[in-house]
Amino acid sequence: MTGRDRALIFEKFSLQGKIALVTGSSRGLGAGIAMALAEAGASVAIHGSSKAPESTRQNLAARGGNHFAVVGDVSDAAVCVRLIDEVVQHFGSIDILVNNAGTIRRAPAAEHSDEDWQTVIDTNLSSVFRLTRNAGKHMLNQGSGKVINIASMLTFQGGVFVPSYAAAKGGVGQLTKAFANEWAARGINVNAIAPGYMATDNTEALRREPERSRQIMERIPAGRWGCPEDLAGAVIFLASSASDYVHGHVLAVDGGWLSR
Repeated sequence: MTGRDRALIFEKFSLQGKIALVTGSSRGLGAGIAMALAEAGASVAIHGSSKAPESTRQNLAARGGNHFAVVGDVSDAAVCVRLIDEVVQHFGSIDILVNNAGTIRRAPAAEHSDEDWQTVIDTNLSSVFRLTRNAGKHMLNQGSGKVINIASMLTFQGGVFVPSYAAAKGGVGQLTKAFANEWAARGINVNAIAPGYMATDNTEALRREPERSRQIMERIPAGRWGCPEDLAGAVIFLASSASDYVHGHVLAVDGGWLSR
């Protein structure tokens, strides 16, 4: 393989000149995803639910990344319209949407409140539909785009004490396929990443329970919890032209969890 051949391969993974929005990028997986996209060359709109994600903005600025902050609760349908509009107005277009914003409520199914159910469904599932639909209108007009939804191990499994979260993440998997079916022939790739057990705020309660944490660790062939950096390669692949023939796929990044 010549140097030029290698350069051509690397170019497929470049996001130079692309515009991305990462929801829920104040910390954790979203912040890691935003950094990965910026390092690959994209201009990145970062998002916080109630305030600008200052830590992520500082990290991007320190590395010279072109960025823009948007704020709003994605469980609100009007916010899902506004966020896309603000990104397009600021950057001129949107090429990549990462639907990462989410929440979780833990309670036994018999005690899971209607309020908790609705909060999780609105934040984790309805926002994915609305943001994808709204960004998709711009992507369809330009004939290209990449949508990456953040799914979960509970896209495949039922979990315990998280019925609303399991329902929402199962729905994310199906929405990914539904959008892909309609848009694949029109130059838009819609895929998802299903992270395994990651050391983030969402799993803090699990990691504090010695018995449950031990059970989880014993099932992960890689022998450790994941971290935001573990998603970087998958995100860049699905956001770049290297994945142009990948549609409707849910890519597990789980340390081998689903293999057991």
